[in-house]
Amino acid sequence: MMEEMLLTLDRVAVGYGSEVVLGGVSLSLRAGSFTGLLGPNGSGKSTLLKTILGILPALAGRVEFGARAGREPVLGYVPQREALDPIFLLSSFEVALMGACGRVRAGRLINKAEKGWVHECLRRTGAEDLSRKRFAQLSGGQRQRVLIARALATKPELLLLDEPTAGIDPAASASILELLGRLNQEQRLTILMVSHDLATIRKTVQEVIWLHQGQVLFGPVGELLSREKLEQIMELELH
Repeated sequence: MMEEMLLTLDRVAVGYGSEVVLGGVSLSLRAGSFTGLLGPNGSGKSTLLKTILGILPALAGRVEFGARAGREPVLGYVPQREALDPIFLLSSFEVALMGACGRVRAGRLINKAEKGWVHECLRRTGAEDLSRKRFAQLSGGQRQRVLIARALATKPELLLLDEPTAGIDPAASASILELLGRLNQEQRLTILMVSHDLATIRKTVQEVIWLHQGQVLFGPVGELLSREKLEQIMELELH
């Protein structure tokens, strides 16, 4: 039986204006896969993620999604930092509720069923007890759980995360990665996660996209992050 490809990039170039940050990206993500996106600062990780999301237009090539029931899959997005001004006194529930807005027609109120679903998303991410607390007052790990709940509220088939464990303590980081692993395994949610942490990627994902000096390497985590391959890619000996 052929594997279903949820996302295909065909010779995609990404960047800003006429400035190409990364070019010639060709790869496909399987439905139900958990893929890590690695690379040094400035390699184009976040730019590629935003191009997949449609926030930035591709400068060349094609970004194609596998159609399901005659439509493109729903995307959920967890940014590296949420720029919500603390002057807005939003509760964590209200932040998570933003994820349901795409299904509500303009001028309509969000109904009880949608609100119930958002509470369920907060429960699944271990953030239900935070729902009444102001989002601006949460710790970094707590905010990430609420933002993941917001992304889940969209009912996504592809979840994209930009450094979801950046700037939070090791315990919170491990808890979030465990949560993502459960979402992938139990709900077969397809996940693409940007990270700079080799140890995190090695323990968590199934496949790796590595952006290195303008090249795009893609393959199983055990192959691409093997000692031999790391030495070859990084041109150094690991001790």
